[in-house]
Amino acid sequence: MALLAGCAAPSHPPEHHPAYLHALSDLRASRWMIEHRTGDWAQTGDEIRAVHEIDAAIGELKKAAYDDGKNVNDHPPVDEYPDHRGRIHAAIDYMKKARAEISREEDNQYADHLRDHAIHHIDEALNAARNVFHE
Repeated sequence: MALLAGCAAPSHPPEHHPAYLHALSDLRASRWMIEHRTGDWAQTGDEIRAVHEIDAAIGELKKAAYDDGKNVNDHPPVDEYPDHRGRIHAAIDYMKKARAEISREEDNQYADHLRDHAIHHIDEALNAARNVFHE
């Protein structure tokens, strides 16, 4: 019996990629910043594209880490920005932070491939979000 006690499974999955989990949180915050609207301004095509790319990056990171089961619309508490430009700037900052968090060298070839896809999607989302300022 004592031998089996040491073999018990942990109660929650191990966090082998904590940077990916932090990046997921940052991407969710970025997504919320782009989609959350005050007033009556309409979402631009570039904002729609940025959200689509953020969703794709979230999907890749969830595969590379473990599926944390959170809805992509779930977001951590973030500072409120009453103006549109402030929200887009904050979204860009969150995306940059997420990209930096996952850019480290990966020792797992499967996760390495997924991470590279996520970086590509983050870069595309950054480009789309930056284009909002040129519309």
